[in-house]
Amino acid sequence: MASPQSRDYSFSKSRKYPRSSGVTLDDSFPESKSSQKFKLSQKRKTLPVQFSMSGNLSPWPTYASGQTILQNRKPCSDDCRKRTSSWQQQPIGFAKPRYLEQLENYLHKELLLLDLGTDSAQELRLQPYREIFEFFIEDFKTYKPLLSSIKNAYEVMLGKNAAPSPSAHQKEKIRALEPLKGQLITMSEDCNERILAMRAEEKYEISMLKKEKMNLLKLIDKKNEEKISLQSEVSKLRKNLAEEYLRYLTERDARKILIADLNELRYQREDMSLAQSPGVWGEDPVKLTLALKMTRQDLTHTQMELNTMKANFGDVVPRRDFEMQEKTNKDLQEQLDSLRADYEEVRKEHEILLQLHMTTLKERDQFSSELQDIQRTSTPRPDWTKCADVVAGGQDRWQMLAEGKNSEQLVDVLLEEIGEGLLREKEFFPGLGYGEAVPPFLRFDGPVKNKKPSKKDVVKLLKDAWKERLSKEQKEKFPDFFFNFLEHRFGPSDAIAWAYTIFENIKLFRSNEVMSRFYAILMGKMTESVYINQKETVAQLLKEMINADSQNEGLLTMEQFSTILKSTFPLKKEEHIQHLMEAGGWHPNSTSADLLDYRSLFKEDEEGQSEPFVQKLWEQYMVEKDEYLQELKQELGMELYEEVTFSKLQRALMIIDPTLDKQTLNTHLSQAFQIPVSELPEDENEDIMTRLQTAMEQLQMADVKRIGPREPESAS
Repeated sequence: MASPQSRDYSFSKSRKYPRSSGVTLDDSFPESKSSQKFKLSQKRKTLPVQFSMSGNLSPWPTYASGQTILQNRKPCSDDCRKRTSSWQQQPIGFAKPRYLEQLENYLHKELLLLDLGTDSAQELRLQPYREIFEFFIEDFKTYKPLLSSIKNAYEVMLGKNAAPSPSAHQKEKIRALEPLKGQLITMSEDCNERILAMRAEEKYEISMLKKEKMNLLKLIDKKNEEKISLQSEVSKLRKNLAEEYLRYLTERDARKILIADLNELRYQREDMSLAQSPGVWGEDPVKLTLALKMTRQDLTHTQMELNTMKANFGDVVPRRDFEMQEKTNKDLQEQLDSLRADYEEVRKEHEILLQLHMTTLKERDQFSSELQDIQRTSTPRPDWTKCADVVAGGQDRWQMLAEGKNSEQLVDVLLEEIGEGLLREKEFFPGLGYGEAVPPFLRFDGPVKNKKPSKKDVVKLLKDAWKERLSKEQKEKFPDFFFNFLEHRFGPSDAIAWAYTIFENIKLFRSNEVMSRFYAILMGKMTESVYINQKETVAQLLKEMINADSQNEGLLTMEQFSTILKSTFPLKKEEHIQHLMEAGGWHPNSTSADLLDYRSLFKEDEEGQSEPFVQKLWEQYMVEKDEYLQELKQELGMELYEEVTFSKLQRALMIIDPTLDKQTLNTHLSQAFQIPVSELPEDENEDIMTRLQTAMEQLQMADVKRIGPREPESAS
């Protein structure tokens, strides 16, 4: 049997709070309540809560009097074992809840395993009861805050009354941290309430979308019903038209028959009148007979024509009725087409709404997961106004330093301010030795004196170094040139001290343009060509503006300013030109005749900081370089860990920049593969390889930019 010190409730080393609490105890601290709580939660997996049939906790033992749960006794005594066995054999009138039986068995087991012969017997004896109380606190969520506060109060009182022990100080600290449990519980409840509120809001949005969907479905059903109604009306009108046509046809035939009967009666009457008065035609009956015969022939001919017309035009509708019915049919057809168009439009809108609904659900799920990640990992935004009390110069200087900067830049500014104070307090720098990882100009063993120059002095010294570097062609590497310059300037004895002093300053003041670029070139993170070409670009732009200033007044119109920018940077996008003009002083209310003091755009302050116009030029240069390299990577169609060959990189560069000359192309390839231009392979069979990530990093350090526009794909 293991000793009590090896049990779960014994004190041990290197215990930590659960990850959610954010607190970690040292190795010398005893086990905290939070670590015990974590183990209790593991044990509690085997102790489910017993509920009644109605869903509430069982009211036992209120109706099971006479039964004992556990006596407050020593578990290791003989009397205890006898009473325990008698208690186990006692008949039970009512069944205990399963959860209570498990708690009693667990407490009985833990008490039997205790070693009460040690000095910490009382503390160990209370531990199983603490665990049982922890079970109740965790399982009864509704009363968890109240039970936690009761437990904390008892723990504090027990800690005060307990005899001092070798780890009493640590226990006091642990008990002092117990109130944090209540705060964690409150925070957990607040988070749960927020999550429930968000879920309620999402349910509301979903219900609104469902209502809208039902309304659209009702509208579609209504349109379908109207369509069916119109179709039935059209069929009814057609039926009525056919009936009217038959009625008119019957009336026409009856009318014609009636007219024929009337004509026949009239002819008979005339014949009878002629027969009764023979003197009407004189004495020539032959002539009358002939006239009658001819008249009868004409009647027969007319009757035949009439029958022919009946046969030919019996089914013909009167033009007026036909035009009226045609107009009605046309109106109905137009209404039907309109309804069909409306139905199709509603159907398409319904499909779009369904797609939008699915997209909204996906975005909601994505935003919900992002929100949970942010809530889990994010930290509160710092109150930067507090920095004004610790920065030299007070509130006014801090506002000047923090103006227009984001949190990352403010951290750099704050670090520079703190580092500047620490740097001035240093009297000596420790030497870095003579290792290969140490830059050549810093190789020294022993303390090095801090010269404590101001930022203005450091910037002036760096500018003088650049003037000497650019005044004549230098074949030596930049770090060697820098140390030789310091030896020539301050002598061999002070050169190493100035090298350490300047290095610490330029490493600290990253927000200063002169220092940050000098540091990048000195440490090999950027080539000299980047700095030199940027200076040449600014000088060329200033020269163009001076040439455009015919009066030599230092003033240009906004129209001239825009023209010079477009001619100097023909490959820049229109929005980049607009940003440069805004940095130069243009605003939406400006006119083309407004004057601009162009010389002020190129000024620098005492610490080497340039105007926003020149800073914007540098920012656009870096952005354009990133876009150029990203376009190169897309053209290669490779992952960064893959190997790229010399010929493939050469072809990709010529595709994205067809106007690239051979010298510039070889310079880029030499930088990417880190070999001299003279050693570049000329034969396609002699191909070299390197990792794409290495090549891209080397090109990022160099002066890489687009030479001409990329030909459109259609032209190729």
